[in-house]
Amino acid sequence: MASAQQIDGGGAEPTTEVSENELFEVLANQRRRFAVHLLKREEDDTVAIGDMADQIAAWENGIDKAEITGTERKRVYTALQQSHLPKMDEAGVVEFNKDRGTVEPTSALTNVDLYMDVVEGKEIPWSSYYLGLSGVAVALTGAVWLDSWPFLLLPDMAWMVAIVVAFAFSALAHKYYTAEMKVGEHDEPPELT
Repeated sequence: MASAQQIDGGGAEPTTEVSENELFEVLANQRRRFAVHLLKREEDDTVAIGDMADQIAAWENGIDKAEITGTERKRVYTALQQSHLPKMDEAGVVEFNKDRGTVEPTSALTNVDLYMDVVEGKEIPWSSYYLGLSGVAVALTGAVWLDSWPFLLLPDMAWMVAIVVAFAFSALAHKYYTAEMKVGEHDEPPELT
């Protein structure tokens, strides 16, 4: 299960506004997420659809660009040209010039920071983690307030420091995780790392 979260990128207001629904529709497809990642990684540069198809085919097949076959490249190229890029252009996140075979991110895409919160297997989402940590903190505070054993063995302040340290450590871990899962920040898309 994967979800996306939009974070204010700051800076100037985008000239093209993209609604949250349009953005999530674009991100609902893995190929379009890969295209967004590639465009954000290239920093405002125009990307040739052929180069985009090569990289996305390599990511999809877990191989280097030099190893992709003509069939793999053509399958991705055709889908990008006929479906994905026109949809992204219509949503306002890219400018797709079909005649020239180029794709360029719009200000709406470059001014939005995205990260993927990929939850696999038995992992829990960060929101559930913080809810659980808050529950533990409330229970611990109650036990310390009631002077329950073994909580009376340490001063109240030590328990409060422990709670603060738990939240601080969790926040640092979450910040690191979020930085690793930012779209366009690293060589590979977050769902492949």
